[in-house]
Amino acid sequence: MLSDRPYMRDSRQGGGPTSVLVWLISAIVAVYLLQHVFLNLLHAGPVMESLFMLSAASLRAGHVWTLVTYSFLHSPDNLLHIVCNLLALYFLGRELLPLLGPKRFLGVYFAGVVLGGLVWSAINWHTGAMVMGASAGVMTLLVLFACVYPNQEVTFLLFFVLPVTMKPKYLAIGCVALDLFGCVFYEVMGNASPVGFAHSAHLGGMAAGWLYFRFVHSPPAWGVRAGSRASIELPQWMKRSAPAGSAPRPAYRVNLGNREDLRAELDRILDKINSQGFGALTPDEKRLLDEAKDSLSRR
Repeated sequence: MLSDRPYMRDSRQGGGPTSVLVWLISAIVAVYLLQHVFLNLLHAGPVMESLFMLSAASLRAGHVWTLVTYSFLHSPDNLLHIVCNLLALYFLGRELLPLLGPKRFLGVYFAGVVLGGLVWSAINWHTGAMVMGASAGVMTLLVLFACVYPNQEVTFLLFFVLPVTMKPKYLAIGCVALDLFGCVFYEVMGNASPVGFAHSAHLGGMAAGWLYFRFVHSPPAWGVRAGSRASIELPQWMKRSAPAGSAPRPAYRVNLGNREDLRAELDRILDKINSQGFGALTPDEKRLLDEAKDSLSRR
């Protein structure tokens, strides 16, 4: 039965594998606790920050790992810094993880973290500023979610009090405008943002989310319009002709009336979604899912 599969069970039931989203959130929380240990018990907070926070000085010293590790650190003096990032990471992650699969999800997230760190470093190269936080990766997921589900209305609590409902595309546009303004009028001018955001890191993360959606998740058909044929074709005499008496090979279709064949094919497709994400499905596999859903709903 499909419901027997670990990834089809309710996440509250035991026995299934732990989600990579849970591991990622747990790692961020664990590092945050370590920060307090180093800061308050060992009095070695500056040592941890110099080794793992991102800055131009750390990159010049060859600490390239800080392009990733800075995303696990958060301000020990500002609990909202980590709380807001983790809440956004959880709600966006639980929507995108089934779509992307665990490997792609982590790949997209950390690509946003690295690109955000590179953009921030380029703009702050001649300053003594340092940056930490998972917001670049969160912004990657936000833009990707807005690209995949632009008109799916979402409700969130503004300042944890006021419920606000809007479409993701408008939320993403607002974030881009805010961070672009902050980057140009504060970071580029060598000043700290009054709201405490690393605007350039956010922009780098958002760019990574858009680039993934544009060129990987929904790659364009270069030079060919949807539904049109290529403008350059081989001459008729260069095309291989089928042997005499041979008929075109029919496309393979699963017999939806045979429950065993249908179940076996659905099992294969769901395994593929679990390992590679929904975006890895071929058009025929997506069509089969739709047809199977319609066929089963009529019974």
